Amino acid sequence: MRLLESTKSDKKGRSAGGTIFSVILHSLIIFLAIFATARAGTRKAEKPKAEKVNFVEVKKDEPPPPKKEAPKPEPPKVKKAPSPPKVDMPKVPQLAPPRGFKVVAPPVNIPTNLPAIDLSKAITNENDFSGKGVAGGSSNGVKGGTGKEGDTGKEAGVDHGPYKEFEVDKQVAKIGGEAPEYPSSLRESGVEGQVVAQFVVGENGRYQSGSLNIINSSNSAFTAAVKDALPRMKFSAAQIGGRKVAQLVQMPFQFHLQK
Repeated sequence: MRLLESTKSDKKGRSAGGTIFSVILHSLIIFLAIFATARAGTRKAEKPKAEKVNFVEVKKDEPPPPKKEAPKPEPPKVKKAPSPPKVDMPKVPQLAPPRGFKVVAPPVNIPTNLPAIDLSKAITNENDFSGKGVAGGSSNGVKGGTGKEGDTGKEAGVDHGPYKEFEVDKQVAKIGGEAPEYPSSLRESGVEGQVVAQFVVGENGRYQSGSLNIINSSNSAFTAAVKDALPRMKFSAAQIGGRKVAQLVQMPFQFHLQK
């Protein structure tokens, strides 16, 4: 493009019409530039486009399932102990009363009225007061019997088992045999002690095998020494009314070192 300039022309004969056209053309260009600039400044701001917003429902996290409690262990079943078999205890028969005489006891309650007396009936048996036999017995009792008056049972002389010390007239006494041997190991160690044994001495004055019961012992070696010596010991048998009977004996054995 060739700009129109108002340069001096060398040509002197420039016409006035060309000058006017040039002025109008430049004015028009300036006007268009100003108009375009003003229009650009007043251009309306574009309205923001409305955007459509869709709300999405978010699923909530499901709560965790409840923890299952571990089943409580069942307590161990305790087996009931079997009931012991019913044992029928043997009935102890009443012993026959002893043969002897009665001792008249004074009356406790003195009667104020005299009872009716039947003179044709004997009040007492004169044989019961003869003075023969055992005091507290009766004339129709059994020799050697230990029961009470009116008892019925075994005849005298039938053993009912080992008697205790307070039931016999004469108690068991040791008369011979070897004493228990002092254990050598305890002797060398200087150990002393005691054994309390319970056993039965029969009518023959000998220890009844299997009847030993150790009530107290300070050492098992002492117990073994007593068990070994008992069969060789000799005793005088217990007596009731002059008759030998078996007796339950409780005897201590002392183990002491001589100093």
